[in-house]
Amino acid sequence: MKRSPDTKSPPSGSPNFGLLAGVCTLLLVGMLFGASLWVLAGIAAGILVFVNSRLARIWSDSVIATRNTGDVERKMGSRIDVEIKLTNRSRLPVVWVLVEDLLPRQALIFNPPALAIEGTRVQVVMLWGGQTKTLSYEITCNRRGYYQIGPTVLETGDLMGLYRRYRVGTTPQYVTVLPSIVPLSTYEIGSRRPIGEIRMRENVMDDPTRLRGIRRWQPGDPMRSVHWAATARTGTLHSKIYEPSSIAGATLVLDLHADTNPIKHEPVRTDLAITTAASIAHALHDAGEPFGLATNGRDAADRIRSEGWVGDYRVRDEVTAAASMQSESDRLRPILQPASRGPVALREMTGTFARLERTDGLTLAELLTESESQISSETTVLIILQMCPPESLAAILGLARRGWAVAVIINTHDINDYSAIAGPMIAGRIPTFHLASADLIADVCRQTMLR
Repeated sequence: MKRSPDTKSPPSGSPNFGLLAGVCTLLLVGMLFGASLWVLAGIAAGILVFVNSRLARIWSDSVIATRNTGDVERKMGSRIDVEIKLTNRSRLPVVWVLVEDLLPRQALIFNPPALAIEGTRVQVVMLWGGQTKTLSYEITCNRRGYYQIGPTVLETGDLMGLYRRYRVGTTPQYVTVLPSIVPLSTYEIGSRRPIGEIRMRENVMDDPTRLRGIRRWQPGDPMRSVHWAATARTGTLHSKIYEPSSIAGATLVLDLHADTNPIKHEPVRTDLAITTAASIAHALHDAGEPFGLATNGRDAADRIRSEGWVGDYRVRDEVTAAASMQSESDRLRPILQPASRGPVALREMTGTFARLERTDGLTLAELLTESESQISSETTVLIILQMCPPESLAAILGLARRGWAVAVIINTHDINDYSAIAGPMIAGRIPTFHLASADLIADVCRQTMLR
């Protein structure tokens, strides 16, 4: 249970100085001219102003709100029940209070919206002394993301409309909607045999299909490595020398810069890239291979931890604006997850995929330069991008020339756009794959893993 913060009413409920000036004028005129009716009218108006001010303050301080759930993590398509209890702590009735549970605009503007609402999240209620009422509605999670639910705004005032008071009733809760995963279990993802596509720099395991040469037999060499033809020809035992190789995992490099992920393609293309990356990570996990992540995107949870939210406002418009996700970020530090195996690493990476947002911080070229020293040299650098400006292309080709195993998934619907980006990479012997739609994720992942 989340208790409402004891936020005080902001200065919006301060005395109406125009009314006070009018009351003082009536009293002054009545005393100067001996008009008792004017004096009585001034006194009555003063009492009315005082009573209404006091009434608005009591109503605002008496109503508390309690949210029934905290931060949750859900899959796409799941439903979340939101329930907010309103309680009048005083003995006096509260004639009216407007309750609104705010949602970020980005979660509601698309069709279908990222969060579909069933029920009402805005309601005007009357509370008798000690009474409790409930505001409840249901959220359907249609799209992956990190969403702020709340805060709950309470608005009340006196019966004559002279005063209006606003409060934040409950702090927000945060919902993490995980990306969908395309199952790849029906595909031959990889083999545990020491027969791999990539020659390793360190002698992880010898590949019997990659014969490098022969040498004189040494104690400790297995008999299966004896080169019998050379032994028979020379009369001395000789052993085969193999190149080390392995089926390597992948470090997923995800470009989420705003300039190369244009708004006209949102949120379809970004979600498609993240779904593809999450599917590949799950496939590598199931195959027992290492997987890592490097991205220039923005982690929504990190943004909220650093920027926070303000709990007290002068007007409701400012509350609504604060509940919206900020669109700009000057973050210049990439999000990195070292290559590793196991369910813990997979869960951490899936949660990161759910919270990723576009950013205007590091470009892809800057990301590769910044993170190259921290990427495992024994994994394929698998880059997922929408557009490839010249500086990004130069960074990718440079990475391949320095000995990295690089592959690129081009996330674009138009085959002409794919051809324009893929041409220079193919000339540089970099494998490229076309991700045109969600239906092709399984094929792209399979081609990438079996290249």
